[in-house]
Amino acid sequence: MQVGIDQIGFYTPNKYVDMVDLATARGEDPNKYLIGIGQKRMSVADSSQDAVSMGINATLSYIDQVDCDQVGLLLMGTESGVDQSKSASLFVKSALKLRPEVRTFEIKEACFGMTAGIMTACDYIRAHPDRSAIVIGSDIAKYGVGSAGEVTQGAGSVSVLLKANPRILSINSGYSAYSADVNDFWRPNNSPIALVDGKYSKEVYLDFFTRTFAAYQRQMNYQVSDFAALVYHLPFVKMGYKANQLAIANQNEIVQKRLEQNFGLSSYYSRNVGNIYTASLYLSLLSLLEQGKLNSDSLIGFFSYGSGAMGEFYSGKIVSGYEKMLTPNTNKQMLARRKKISITEYEQIFNQSLVLPQDNHFLDSDEENGYWYFAGTNQHIRQYKQK
Repeated sequence: MQVGIDQIGFYTPNKYVDMVDLATARGEDPNKYLIGIGQKRMSVADSSQDAVSMGINATLSYIDQVDCDQVGLLLMGTESGVDQSKSASLFVKSALKLRPEVRTFEIKEACFGMTAGIMTACDYIRAHPDRSAIVIGSDIAKYGVGSAGEVTQGAGSVSVLLKANPRILSINSGYSAYSADVNDFWRPNNSPIALVDGKYSKEVYLDFFTRTFAAYQRQMNYQVSDFAALVYHLPFVKMGYKANQLAIANQNEIVQKRLEQNFGLSSYYSRNVGNIYTASLYLSLLSLLEQGKLNSDSLIGFFSYGSGAMGEFYSGKIVSGYEKMLTPNTNKQMLARRKKISITEYEQIFNQSLVLPQDNHFLDSDEENGYWYFAGTNQHIRQYKQK
C-alpha cells in the first residue's frame, strides 16, 4: 500500500520586506542578502496572524476537496506555539469543523516538527488505511530588529493531507535519522525571539545532512544519480545550496546540472517568503512541484533539520498526474497580493508583535475576505475569526 501526500496547501501573510531595502537600512551591500544569504523578499506577519491562523488558511486552500469523515488525525508542527498547554491544532480543528473523534496534538522539535508529524501520520494510515491525516507546519521566524539573523526571518504555513493511494507523492519506507543535544538555536520561555549561534548552526546542519544522506544511500542502496531532485529545509536559501553542493560533488555533469536546476526551482518560494521553520522543507517541495516538470516515479530526496538538533533523510516518488492536484496560479496570486512595506513600517509591526494584546482588546485584519486571523483574547481565551 502506498501512503503519501494527496493535497498540499500554502499560506503566507499579506506584507513583505524587500531585501534590498533591508540591506540599505542596515548599511550592508544588498548582494550580501541577495546572493550571500540567497533571500529576495521576507513575508511579515502582523499581530493578527499567528501559527494557528496561518495553519487554518493553508488548510482551507484544499479542505473543500477532502472527505472530512475520513480524517482521523490532525497534527501541527510548530515552534511558534500560542499556549504552553493547549495544542494549536485544537484551534485549527475547531475552525475547520472537523469531527470530535479526530485525534489531534501539537509537535515540537524546532524545524523538524512537521516532518515528525508526517512520519507519525504515515504510520497511522498504514495501520488505518481507510483514514486520512492532516499535518500542518506553521511558524513565524523571529530573530529581532537589527540582529544578525534578521535577514532570515519569514512567516507562513504549509498543510498536507496524507492518505493511502496519494495523488501527489508516495513516501517510501525507510529513513535515516541522527540527533544530538547541541545548542545551535533555541528560544527560552521568557523570550519571544530566538537565540542562535549562526556559524555553529550552519556547521551542524551540514554535518547532519552529510551523515543522514550517506546513511540513507547505504540503507536503500541508492546512488546520488538516482534522485531527480533533493529538497531541503531552507532557513535561508544559501544553506540548502551548500548542502546541495556537497551532494553533487564528484557527480557527472548531467547529474550535477539536474540537481542544481531542481534545487533552484525548489528554492523559489523560500527566496521570496523567507524562513517558515517547520514548513520550510515542504515549501521547498511545493516550489519544486509548481515551478518544475517532473516525470512520474521521479525519486525526490528530503532533508529535514531541526536545531537542537534532529536531522532526517527520506524519499518519495512523484505520482503520475500530480499536476492536477496543484494550484500554482492561486499561489502566484497570493504572493502577488502582498503589500511591500517600508523598513519603518516593518520595525513597528515587528515590535508590536512581541507584545500580547491586552485582554478584551480585539484586533482587526487587513487581509482579504475569506482568510482567518487572530482577533485577540476574551478572558484570556484566544479568539479566531474569518474575515
